[in-house]
Amino acid sequence: MPEPRLSDIEASAVRQATGSGRMLADAMPRLILEARRVAATVIHGLHGRRRAGPGENFWQYRRFMSGEPASNVDWRRSARDDHLYVREREWEASHTVWIWPDRSPSMAFASALVTDSKLERALVVAFALAEVLVQGGERVGIPGLLRPTASRNVIDKMAQAILHDPLERASLPMSFAPSPLAEIVLLSDLWSPIGEVQQTIAQLSATGAHGHVVQIVDPAEESFPYSGRVEFIEPEGAGSVTAGRAETWRNDYQGLVARHRGQIRAETDRLGWSFAIHRTDRPASELLLVLHSRMGTHMQTTSVSSRYTPAQPGRVA
Repeated sequence: MPEPRLSDIEASAVRQATGSGRMLADAMPRLILEARRVAATVIHGLHGRRRAGPGENFWQYRRFMSGEPASNVDWRRSARDDHLYVREREWEASHTVWIWPDRSPSMAFASALVTDSKLERALVVAFALAEVLVQGGERVGIPGLLRPTASRNVIDKMAQAILHDPLERASLPMSFAPSPLAEIVLLSDLWSPIGEVQQTIAQLSATGAHGHVVQIVDPAEESFPYSGRVEFIEPEGAGSVTAGRAETWRNDYQGLVARHRGQIRAETDRLGWSFAIHRTDRPASELLLVLHSRMGTHMQTTSVSSRYTPAQPGRVA
């Protein structure tokens, strides 16, 4: 029986998907090495995410506070000083961090200003963050693709899951119900319609989970360094548009970007989530440090939400 003939559009889509998959497979070893290098650099300067709580390992001594049970006093340590001390153990109950690296077609973009595409940067940061978290005792998963794991070879597991994923993933993760103690890290260019972005964030936060939304952008997507006659092609099937004098579009374009980001920030602020902007001409370690420093804060206090300063060109916000 003869196979059905693909239309030109379908054939083009198949070729593009196959080509993208092969390019990602070819680049994956390099991305894994880079992620491990970045993680090692960051881990070297970290003291971990340790905090007091139920566990077996000693963490620190602290001063005894009025009103506490006398049984909390460590009399041996207190005998060496004029103060009473309490022996605290390290909190050991790991929680789950869900990491979503956007792998939609728009993430493949890389201008002449950078060496890495948005997709490559998102994967490096996702892998490196997973490595750091697992070494800190946490579990890491990818929504709809990889169940939470605390395996020491978490990077390899994530890479294999992505390479063998037969589905074309959308820019935003599908709706799922993370536990209230879970954290979610969303790495995307966030160029989806603002209603879809807001709805996704609201759905993911509905269970009480805390999250971090990171917009990964190419510097050309901020500065709009185009002039003359330019054809802009939407990579996810929305067609193209031609500018006769592209430089005259710059101010309007930058205004639209600012409004789009402002609406995302308003939604994350409303829900107590964080929002950051990362340009691919900046080091991946810069974003990893910022993310790590801001994660877990909601478990230590519920009265203060993460707030970020407005983004400046070339900086994480």
